[in-house]
Amino acid sequence: MSALEKDEMLKKIGKRIKDLRVTAGYKSHEQFAFDNNIQPKQMWRWESGYDFKVSSLIRITNIHSITLEEFFKDFE
Repeated sequence: MSALEKDEMLKKIGKRIKDLRVTAGYKSHEQFAFDNNIQPKQMWRWESGYDFKVSSLIRITNIHSITLEEFFKDFE
């Protein structure tokens, strides 16, 4: 995987994280972070396509009560 492909995938993951937050009824990443005991800056990084640990992704899927398979549904 090239660096460009990696960046594109991370941005796609970040967009999915943001979409889940918005679907959950949160307009603000800060409020979502506060309600789920996450640092707001960390939430912003995740949504921006920051390269993070798999354990962070597992935390996100647990908050939204979805599986990793559901998270990556529709990814190519």
